[in-house]
Order: sequence, then structure tokens, then C-alpha cells
Amino acid sequence: MNVHVIGIFKIQNPKDFDDYRVQVGATIELYKGRVVRRGVCNSPLWNQLNAAPFDTFVELSFPSLEDAKRWANSPEYSALLPVRERAMQLTLFPVVT
Repeated sequence: MNVHVIGIFKIQNPKDFDDYRVQVGATIELYKGRVVRRGVCNSPLWNQLNAAPFDTFVELSFPSLEDAKRWANSPEYSALLPVRERAMQLTLFPVVT
């Protein structure tokens, strides 16, 4: 079973966002994950959930949901939370395929 983790976010501070991006990949790899793709989002086609506006996304892949959770709660990733808080507002969720 493969697990994809989707992140949608609104950039608040471009410099902090760049700092975060440079560092986060190494934390993902420590937990058997990889960045599949990153991109810019346009206006949503539908927004019936009234999601807050976002402008960027990332897709990660992990071998299992447990690996994704271990990464999300890891000390390595937790060390980046102060930078992340300055850089963006984030929604992150797993999708099991």
C-alpha cells in the first residue's frame, strides 16, 4: 500500500518558505518518503467546503501510513515547525492508494 501526503498551503513569507523547502526534503527521506511533485495552484473549480485560499501544493509519497505519520511527528520535522509557521498556512493530509 502506497500513501500519498498532499499539502496545500498559502505562502505568508517567501524567504521563510524557501528556507523550509531547502530543509524539509531531508526529513522526508529519513522516513522512506519522497517528494513526488510541487506546484502552483490556480483558483479552485469547486469549493463547497469553503476552504481557505491556497496558492501552492506538494505531493509526497511514503511506503505506508505509519511511515508518513512517523515523519509528520518526527523530531527532525518538528524542528522545522517554527520556520513553517512563519512561512505558510498549511493543510496536510494522507491519501491511501
